[in-house]
Amino acid sequence: MSALVLILVLLPLVGAAVCGVLVRGGGSPGGDAAAKAIGFVVSLVELVLVGVVWAMFVPSAPTRFQGEISVAWIPAFGTRFALGLDGIALAMIALLAVLVPIVIAYTAFTSAAEKFPDGRGAGGFVALMLALQGVLVALFAATDVFLFYVLFEVMLVPMYFIVGRFGGARRQYAAVKFFLYSFLGGLIMLGSVIGIYVASGTRLGQASFDWATLQHLAAQLPLSTQIPLFLGFFAAFAIKAPLVPLHTWLPDAGAEAPIGGGVILVGVLDKVGVFGFLRYCLPLFPLASQSLAPLVLVLSVIGVIYGALLAAMQTDMKRFVAYTSIAHFGFIGLGIFAFSQQALAGSALYMVNHGISTAMLFLVVGMLAARGGSSRIADYGGVGRIAPVLSGLFLVAGLTTLSLPGTNSFVSEFLVLLGAWPREPVYTVIATVGIIFAALYVLWVFQRTMTGPLRGEAVLGGGPGAASAVAFEPTDGGLRDMLEDDADARRRARFGDLSGREIGVLAPLVLLIFLLGFFPQPVLNVINPAVSATMSEVGVADPVGPNGVAR
Repeated sequence: MSALVLILVLLPLVGAAVCGVLVRGGGSPGGDAAAKAIGFVVSLVELVLVGVVWAMFVPSAPTRFQGEISVAWIPAFGTRFALGLDGIALAMIALLAVLVPIVIAYTAFTSAAEKFPDGRGAGGFVALMLALQGVLVALFAATDVFLFYVLFEVMLVPMYFIVGRFGGARRQYAAVKFFLYSFLGGLIMLGSVIGIYVASGTRLGQASFDWATLQHLAAQLPLSTQIPLFLGFFAAFAIKAPLVPLHTWLPDAGAEAPIGGGVILVGVLDKVGVFGFLRYCLPLFPLASQSLAPLVLVLSVIGVIYGALLAAMQTDMKRFVAYTSIAHFGFIGLGIFAFSQQALAGSALYMVNHGISTAMLFLVVGMLAARGGSSRIADYGGVGRIAPVLSGLFLVAGLTTLSLPGTNSFVSEFLVLLGAWPREPVYTVIATVGIIFAALYVLWVFQRTMTGPLRGEAVLGGGPGAASAVAFEPTDGGLRDMLEDDADARRRARFGDLSGREIGVLAPLVLLIFLLGFFPQPVLNVINPAVSATMSEVGVADPVGPNGVAR
């Protein structure tokens, strides 16, 4: 498996280099088309290889990491290029492997993909997307803390260019804001990386960046040392997640990113922060994690309510999706810092399910905006009359966002609330209110855009013709119905429902939404051993017994 893990890192990086050469060297539609085709094939091969690794992964293995690779990198500091997979890392890599070919297919092969600024072709976007995939796979698999830090900073580069070169009108502002927030968080984390390296040298006699060595060191570090080190990592991860009040970069970046970039940004990239809590904050600083848990829980439930209220107030659909993600992260934070195996497993599963749900919602919003030329909610109304398939899939995306039973998000949200209740009943009740808000803001947006009579400039087409069509009201009922049917037919032809390719892009996500909604056990089987190991490393007794009853 070790060779496969290395291939999972190198394959998208090599594909990105090839696509980049084709785009820069060709400078023609032919080079761009070749880059898109090669990028899509590479992403599919990566997906197949991840499936092979998933099949080879042994959840019951006695070791925390499988498929380990360790090569000397900077011998003077004991830094190694060290990779290994636990269940949580594998789940995130699998999510990424599913989403990247979907994003590339949407961007490169459907008419719904937005036109990039300044005539930039999709081939350059595909190259950056593959580069980002390679870096993220290495980041999730890293078992050397310094290597993780380097990759944490490097991943900002391709995403900066995805937003800054291929995004909307305010793309430069959003890209710079995203980069500065994340880079600042990374610098704060660097201080803690250096601090724990020095502490390991003092306590163990030999400084190390090895994750397993530093995890054993945790038992020797007093609370007074753990708290500042924890806060350095926590600041970087809270910005990336994002945790309120460090979230302000996400709505801007999500709104200005191209749809495909937004899918990865909100679906995977912000999960790096959650992954960091699970892989680094809890196991390396268990005493500090327990001591500061009340603060994180307060911020998490504030995020649930705040994100929901802000989502309901949005006028732009892409910003709406970003704020729903902030609300959902509150549930994930609650599950992690409630220190319950059920809640922790729910949070880890939520990372996967939220990525799928957000991808579905972002892509449907992109397909709607491509038809109407706008992402403003007020520009749409009655879309279900002229694009029923698009309306139906918008509803599916909305229902999984509000965690309807039978969809994937419900399982993870239920596990979080069930596991958090015995230890944190007050925070659990407050977070449950967020579910009610979610139903309100999702159904409100669906009602405004998809139901009722045709309305809004994006649907009616704007201009004098549309205005006169609305103003003219025949007195004869039969004539009025005939004219309305004829107008609807013309608008349906102009607006258009989903094409076969667009349905093909969304079909895997719909399948996963319902498959994981009714049968999440395969993912939980992979995640649970890493969750159990994390609980053991934190040293907190599970408040829920093996029979599911509170102790």
